[in-house]
Amino acid sequence: MDKYQEQPHLLDSHLEWMMHLLLDIVQDNRSPSSLVHLAFKFFYIITKVRGYKIFLRLFPHEVADLQPVLDMIAVQNPKDYETWETRYMLLLWLSMTCLIPFDLARLDGNILSEEGCTRMPIMDRILNVAKSYLVVSDKARDAAAVLVSRFIIRPDVKQKRMADFLDWALSTLSNSSFQTMEGTVVMDGMLQALAQLFKHGKRDDCLPYASTVLECLDNCKLSESNQTLLRKLGVKLVQRLGLTFLKPKVAKWRYQRGCRSLAANLQFSAQVPVVQNLVIAAADEEEYDIPGEVENVIEQLLIGLKDKDTIVRWSAAKGIGRITGRLPKELADDVVGSLLDCFSFQETDNSWHGGCLALAELGRRGLLLPSRITDVVPVILKALTYDEKRGACSVGSNVRDAACYVCWAFARAYDPLELKPFVNQISSALVIAAVFDRDINCRRAASGTFPHGIDIVTAADYFAVGNRVNCFLNISMYIASFPEYTQSMIDHLVNMKINHWDGVIRELSTKALHNLAPQIPEYMTNVVLPRLLPLAVGTDLHTRHGAILASIMLEYFYLQHFLNDLIAFFSPAVCTLIEKLSLSKMPFREDPIIDGWQWLINDSLRSLPLVSSTARQQIKEAAVSALAALCNEYYINEQREASPALQGELLQQYISELQNTEEMIRCGFSLALGALPRFLLKGKLQQVLEGLKKVICISHKDVSFAESRRDGLKATAKVCQTVGVKRNGPQDEFVCKDNVVQIYTMLLSGMSDYTTDSRGDVGAWVREAAMTSLMEVTLLLVQNDPELLDANICKQIMCCVAQQSAEKIDRFRAHAGSVFLSLLNFDNPPIPHIPHREELERIFPRSEAVTLNWNAPSQAFPRITQLLGLPAYQYYVLLGLTVSVGGLTETTVRYSAQSLFDYMKKIQNDLGAMNNFCETLLQVFEDNLLNDRVSVPLLKMLDQMLANGCFDIFTAEENHPFSLKLLTLCKEEIKKSKDIQKLRSSIAVFCGMIQFQGDMRKKVLFQLFLLLCHPFPVIRKTTASQVYEMLITYSDIVDPDILDEVMTVLSDTDWDAELPLVREKRNYLCDLMKVPKPQLVSKVEFGVLL
Repeated sequence: MDKYQEQPHLLDSHLEWMMHLLLDIVQDNRSPSSLVHLAFKFFYIITKVRGYKIFLRLFPHEVADLQPVLDMIAVQNPKDYETWETRYMLLLWLSMTCLIPFDLARLDGNILSEEGCTRMPIMDRILNVAKSYLVVSDKARDAAAVLVSRFIIRPDVKQKRMADFLDWALSTLSNSSFQTMEGTVVMDGMLQALAQLFKHGKRDDCLPYASTVLECLDNCKLSESNQTLLRKLGVKLVQRLGLTFLKPKVAKWRYQRGCRSLAANLQFSAQVPVVQNLVIAAADEEEYDIPGEVENVIEQLLIGLKDKDTIVRWSAAKGIGRITGRLPKELADDVVGSLLDCFSFQETDNSWHGGCLALAELGRRGLLLPSRITDVVPVILKALTYDEKRGACSVGSNVRDAACYVCWAFARAYDPLELKPFVNQISSALVIAAVFDRDINCRRAASGTFPHGIDIVTAADYFAVGNRVNCFLNISMYIASFPEYTQSMIDHLVNMKINHWDGVIRELSTKALHNLAPQIPEYMTNVVLPRLLPLAVGTDLHTRHGAILASIMLEYFYLQHFLNDLIAFFSPAVCTLIEKLSLSKMPFREDPIIDGWQWLINDSLRSLPLVSSTARQQIKEAAVSALAALCNEYYINEQREASPALQGELLQQYISELQNTEEMIRCGFSLALGALPRFLLKGKLQQVLEGLKKVICISHKDVSFAESRRDGLKATAKVCQTVGVKRNGPQDEFVCKDNVVQIYTMLLSGMSDYTTDSRGDVGAWVREAAMTSLMEVTLLLVQNDPELLDANICKQIMCCVAQQSAEKIDRFRAHAGSVFLSLLNFDNPPIPHIPHREELERIFPRSEAVTLNWNAPSQAFPRITQLLGLPAYQYYVLLGLTVSVGGLTETTVRYSAQSLFDYMKKIQNDLGAMNNFCETLLQVFEDNLLNDRVSVPLLKMLDQMLANGCFDIFTAEENHPFSLKLLTLCKEEIKKSKDIQKLRSSIAVFCGMIQFQGDMRKKVLFQLFLLLCHPFPVIRKTTASQVYEMLITYSDIVDPDILDEVMTVLSDTDWDAELPLVREKRNYLCDLMKVPKPQLVSKVEFGVLL
């Protein structure tokens, strides 16, 4: 059902038959209780996806249904935490059946039972059920609040029971404290019930009690609670009370633009060319006194806008919008004035964020009149660039995101004529946020503008702005081609970004300035550069660094601008001319002009670092093609050989350039070597291979040269294809038995290149080239001399390619799958020594080789995980799956994890297969300890596997070796780690390992209690939260007598507090649970006691 979460309306046509199938089970008295509970669990799943308001309408709600539902609820055990879904759905069902349009007293009949005892009336039974479930700790509490809101407002109930219920709710609320876990649960239920009641009840019925409820709420002082949900419910109830005090009418003074009907709007536009948007005066408004409590309500909502949690601020903002819509014009304007006070620079980012949300609500509802736009727009422009440094990071991304929402609301609420004076300012600010904001969610929120909107949104769409480097260096260049934005973009970079606290942003900003310089070079020369020079000698370190970088980049632009254009324009043309002249066999043999042509080709390859990436590829291809044609025509003599002097000089020159400090020069000359004809390589093959080997191998100084390694691998395969195969031939002339291992070692080394830089996984380019080259060389050998392929080489090739076909990047996984199937299905002749060939052909039938879409995770992973059952492939496929299952891309994670879990279920009862799999899993972990590329996803994968019961076969055995070894590896992985993501993942794994029996539990708890006193507060809070959830799930690990106390300590302790205070609470937990207390180790270093 989860796949319908984003578009739940697709379920609507199926809800009825699903409902009837499940109701048949529920209403059948012969159904066992376990089956009934399972049916209600399915009911809950459907409700969770579609929403109870839609699904609940389908439940039977006749008079005859009321008594059976009440009877079913009566037999439920509120303390059975395994069946809470049953109680939740029954309460919702009861909330529907209690809406029957008959006085409930009619259903009581004779309330004297046969024994002479008085039966409780149905009205009281329902009310008692609602009250009892308003104080439970599970989700049934939410359903009870819904029941109250629908039941109490019935005409017969509100007369007899409404006042009593409110007295009970308020006294319960007053006597509860948010300092305890039980009190928090009770207050949550009361607040939900009251909020729902004042939302759905009629104003006239609720008004007499509103003041009393507001007074009680004030006395509770919920704003002081550290429970986010309580503060949110408090704000929600306050706004409902405010709406009760005010008459339910739409303000006539509000700004109105068109009508909600598209057809009416189009018809009106056709009749009247210019639509006048009117703000109707308030003169004809009915005068009535605004109760004094409204001021208190608005004050509390304004305080709620400054709350530390987003959901509270969001609720307060909606409340401000709803209440302002019922106020007279003058009072509403006062609210707007108070709202603008939230944007003082003395206020925190929370206040700015809440203020933006409230402004958006007012604008969306037409409550922010055009006369106020001049006050609001400057504030929003500041909010779009709000960024406050806090320690080693900054806050403000939520403010900028909310400011984008305000712009969205204004664009849809106001006529273009009203916004015309501000369009350029707003659109420029949005464009700047879309391409230059540090945070991805802000860039995505801002990717919509006014002038040239369609063109810009097409280039800067939701996915394009996801890559920060792409935004700064590519999209910004396109947008700057529109004159309206160019100068403002440059000014923003100079004023806000080159002095940014994040060094990466400063560097990207200087590169962006360099890219934007061609748009308005005069402005850069006359205005920007003179502003940068004083900043370069300023006192602020960040500003000085950014200004110096920007000045250098601008100077570099002026020096290189014209030279680059010349190279990019002429080099491909000249090389193409040389190629065509050579192919035309022009009579220039031994003419000095050939040396000139050779120099031009070499110079084109050496100029590659000076040109753009687009021109670079054209020059490379043209130069390499020209070189091949030139050599074939003018360097071969009558004996079909090359002059030894010429051959030696050319190869020496090209091989020496392979060690150039410029990566692009290495790329060019690697491909040039791969393009040389056979007669130039004759007798020099080993020298060429050694040169290419140095390019392919990763060294400390050139670890980022992924493109040169990629082209080196391509060149190696081309050289092998050029020289050919001869088993017993000389190793300086052929691929033979003496050098075949060396060649494969070079190519296989590329399969382990996982280099990353600011561009992402650049090592993937190397791995892709390595797979292609391995396939080309292998097919070359098998067609000429299959005996050169030994079993070990074939196994390495197939296993490495299988690993790549299980990894997370779709494009490279698809390439690996294509290579894997090409090698498996090649039959001219078949490739020998492929491990488990028969099983592979059964998993990948030839008939499906073309239709199998390796790009689609839903098709690729179910196939590739079957290789886990083949011993030769298990380690490599599991290594590839690890980074997919523990990755970030939703579809990849979903299908890879599901495929892995399906495989685990298949072998769950096979002890031998489980032991082999777990040994391989531990080996993968051990081999990749402290390798974050694998170890962090591996921890995430282990968390999912433990949660899905993949190791249930081992959990019954005390101190199973697998669990002990896994714990040891996890401890080693996080030892002295400061990686938040890794530590959080390890916490989840430790919590999952609690299911193993024996001493293991004490060891796991010891590790978790260690993390409760971690130096990072976020880790302490995460640990406490997850241990709390763990104890709910595995309550048998704690003595029931102390369970409540342990849970209270975990939930009520402020884990952000100083370490000595936190350590005291942690040690108390250790004593309660009889876990050894971690000892504080003292280290004396540099005379300081640590």
